[in-house]
Amino acid sequence: MVNFAGLEVLWRGQTGRHPTLNGDTALEDGRPPMSSKEYFDDVARHWDRMREVFFSEAVRDRAISTAQVQPGEIAADIGAGSGFVTEGLLERGLRVIAVDQSPVMLEEIGRKFASPGALDCRVGQAEELPLTNESVDHVFANMYLHHVESPLDAIGEMVRILKPGGTLVITDLDEHDFEFLRSEQHDLWLGFKREDVQAWLCASGLIDVVVDCVGEDCCSQSEAGADPARISIFAAYGRKPVGPALLPGGEDTRKEQA
Repeated sequence: MVNFAGLEVLWRGQTGRHPTLNGDTALEDGRPPMSSKEYFDDVARHWDRMREVFFSEAVRDRAISTAQVQPGEIAADIGAGSGFVTEGLLERGLRVIAVDQSPVMLEEIGRKFASPGALDCRVGQAEELPLTNESVDHVFANMYLHHVESPLDAIGEMVRILKPGGTLVITDLDEHDFEFLRSEQHDLWLGFKREDVQAWLCASGLIDVVVDCVGEDCCSQSEAGADPARISIFAAYGRKPVGPALLPGGEDTRKEQA
């Protein structure tokens, strides 16, 4: 098995920097800490090996099977990283729009997958996805939600781009207390309560919402010597209604963005 701590040392040696979440904490050499985008830019070349330590392809298989995808459909992979979910979707004959804040991650996807006409890579942010309203059949977000500032707003954006009848599948971490993931991997949230995720999906206008255990844990070693993390993974599913659904307060979920 690949040792995550060793991989972190590898890229740290190449960049001369170590990530930290706290904006008011300087690095040992006095330079400011890297941003989340800088962190993922720096680890992009090693991300596939790092992911193998975190969790297996069973997480991807569970997400895709939950969505009941069909060849020829269009899927958005939000927070696509180096293409873990994108790969599985392309293998099943879907057209994929891979979105990530890191251009270097997207370069890795383009390098790995030669799929003219089937793959479109776009740089984008959680609060303003670079897709039009109701333009995709499925949205996937794997290990993405715990990196965004506002999970509810991010879910709302993912629902916006779904076609009526389309599905959203989020795979992420259950709530935990492994603080080292904040500083070493830029996690903004230490996982989530499943009831909160279910409430957010419902509040965003999705129906048939289910949040369940994937049956696999995410494992990570601390480079600083903290206790290793082992965290259960959930899969959250929801479907966009064919007719307009009303949010609390009467707002139409299919309302055009301002």
